[in-house]
Amino acid sequence: MTSPRPPAPTEDLLLPPAAAATPEGGPQAAPASLGRDAWRQLRSRPLVWACLAVIALIALTAAFPGVFTALLSDDNGRCELSHSKLGPTAGHPFGYDLQGCDYLAQVVRGSRPSLLTGIAVTAGALLVSVVLGLLAGFYGGWVDNLLSRATEVFFGLPFVLGATVILVAFPRHGLGAMTLVLVVLGWSTMTRVMRSQVIAVRDADYVRAARMSGARPARLMFRHILPNAITPVIVVAMLNVGNVISGEATLDFLGVGLQYPAVSWGLQLNTAQSYFLDHPYLLAFPALFLSATVLSCILLGDAVRDAYDPKLR
Repeated sequence: MTSPRPPAPTEDLLLPPAAAATPEGGPQAAPASLGRDAWRQLRSRPLVWACLAVIALIALTAAFPGVFTALLSDDNGRCELSHSKLGPTAGHPFGYDLQGCDYLAQVVRGSRPSLLTGIAVTAGALLVSVVLGLLAGFYGGWVDNLLSRATEVFFGLPFVLGATVILVAFPRHGLGAMTLVLVVLGWSTMTRVMRSQVIAVRDADYVRAARMSGARPARLMFRHILPNAITPVIVVAMLNVGNVISGEATLDFLGVGLQYPAVSWGLQLNTAQSYFLDHPYLLAFPALFLSATVLSCILLGDAVRDAYDPKLR
């Protein structure tokens, strides 16, 4: 008596998992990944969209201040001393500043140096951190010791206090010089994060396979290690934008940053402090714009960090 023959395999079982049809017959969903999961989590949060809207609005005012001032002011940018320190009205919701200029237009103009400084300093510090962190984490040994000791020295320097001391020593400086000083003082934290990520990735199987296949150190660092170690550093950089903007405003407020006739939120706060009791709007409006920008950058960075950290889900 012959044993029953096993059933023939179906067509779906003969196909590889990626080619098997879904129960509905439609295309199979894309494979899960950390980036897709993070984006799915971010776009489902209303707070993220609110922060992006605020940052986009400030970015547009910084890029095209003349367009916004023309729309918001009906005096064609003229300043009349007879309007000095007049309060908000229907046509001028922010009132007038000390020179009789529309204050809303002045606050809009003040967004450019703050946002430019935040982006430029963060980009420069990120570039320095990526290079130094890659070298220290990949080579180790005396290279790691040298760069780590230098990072610790700069990490111990107070950000605002160190910038104040340097800028006071060079009174004739502009936005470029202040940006350079802030980059010099602001790369240490991201470098430490980059170094730790490179150390965690450099002994991975795919890096060992690339090394055994004859890949050069530069290719190993920039092709195999950097793409898998850069994400936490970018998250820290996003958080750093808000800190730099607040630091730039602090330096302007203390009188060691930008100088008149430049326009910035910190300078406006510096001028308004003497008139706060009689004209509180002079302090309130630039402080509101500054706080909204810094808070949006920090909250967006926190949301991205939470989305990319599996432990916080």
